[in-house]
Amino acid sequence: MSSKAGNQRHQVVVVGSGFGGLFGTKALRRSDVDVTVIARTTHHLFQPLLYQVATGILSEGEIAPPTREVLSKQKNATVMLGEITEIDLEEKTVTSQVLGRELKTPYDSLIIAAGAGQSYFGNDQFSEFAPGMKSIDDALELRGRIFGAFELAEVMAAAGMEVDHLLTFIVVGAGPTGVEMAGQIAELAHKTLKHDFRSINTRQARVILLDAAPQVLPPFGAKLGEVAKTKLESIGVEVQLGAMVVAVDERGLEVQERDGERRRIEAVTKVWAAGVQASPLTKTLSEQTGAALDRAGRIAVNPDLTLPGHPEVFVVGDMVTLDNLPGVAQVAIQGARYAAREIDGRLRGKAPQSGFHYFDKGSMATISRFSAVATVGKLRLSGFVAWLMWLAVHLFYITGFKNQVTALLHWAVTFIGNDRSERTVTEQQIFAREALKRLHGGVQELVSQPSGGRSREELEAQAAEEVRLTDAGARGRALA
Repeated sequence: MSSKAGNQRHQVVVVGSGFGGLFGTKALRRSDVDVTVIARTTHHLFQPLLYQVATGILSEGEIAPPTREVLSKQKNATVMLGEITEIDLEEKTVTSQVLGRELKTPYDSLIIAAGAGQSYFGNDQFSEFAPGMKSIDDALELRGRIFGAFELAEVMAAAGMEVDHLLTFIVVGAGPTGVEMAGQIAELAHKTLKHDFRSINTRQARVILLDAAPQVLPPFGAKLGEVAKTKLESIGVEVQLGAMVVAVDERGLEVQERDGERRRIEAVTKVWAAGVQASPLTKTLSEQTGAALDRAGRIAVNPDLTLPGHPEVFVVGDMVTLDNLPGVAQVAIQGARYAAREIDGRLRGKAPQSGFHYFDKGSMATISRFSAVATVGKLRLSGFVAWLMWLAVHLFYITGFKNQVTALLHWAVTFIGNDRSERTVTEQQIFAREALKRLHGGVQELVSQPSGGRSREELEAQAAEEVRLTDAGARGRALA
């Protein structure tokens, strides 16, 4: 099945609904084109705040509004749910699939902004015991694991059992995500929950931040890295550098020091915040164009972000290797806007733009309440001023006014009142991911045609009996 067959307007297909996909689509709102956004999720994810969903500060809806709602007023944009299974550069088609239903969408111009996933550096088996931080599913599962660990520890401690492995939390990766995650777990344990349990003392929980690198936050420079490390340690985070994770299981993990010595840390709750891998779509693009891939799976593109030999195909964001661009949201946003301007300019007969140039607006990471680090050009900031900057920037980029308001209220509850608004967790959040993996046919098994069930006549008869009982006032009365 094909979409938009017979339409004469210039067809732009956008792959992905992240920062690149959303901002690229919005940038085409006044262009004489039809835009089809195809993404594997129905929402636009503000990924930098996932750790706040995982630690109970924000709800998932506040950082992941429905893409359809965000683009509802853009008349030339259509949103389609689907996992991209094939991109045919010669035929100029994108094939997507949802639960066995396949859709082939033709394009005249293509913007690929599929982002990146978690990298376990060739040890994908670690993911079963140490979820990453790349999706809403990841964040909700981690929320269940974190809060669930305290609940289980309370039960076991009341029975006189050992609970140290339950009250030890390990975050792997000392980049911005790892630092923010470790800081929030520490505040959760040492402040938010300190009065909520009777058999355990949550202030005795251990929060360990591991990284094979020699410093915290390498992209922020040596000075801010040391500031962040000192602040983390002051709020109770154990920072262990030069420690490479070599094995992970249900009850803990094993690390190897620089001298080759190995040691084990017992911990049920592990968070993987180390490394990213570009979307696997780059592999098929490389095979069709000969463009090189780097170790993280990112594809080499021309200076104008197009694929070699295919000026109609733009690749933006975390999928691209060009001029040492960092893997941050601004690269995706600026790249997608650049691609949109180029598409619009071609249709208007304008001269091509010069090569894409990234404007670095700086980087920020929170450490704890009222404390952050930030780099803006040559400026290096830390403490409360940097935290205010972080607050303003993140509030600005949250999509939708209602989400900005509710996020601000939740931040007030957390940062001023030291409480968490989103602490509800279920076992399903923790175990659903692994349960789905055990389905031989994938999720599609759950929506297959039922082999049996109640007939229409039976359902109609039941409904009629419910109506009769209510109208006759017969409920709660013994049968004659």
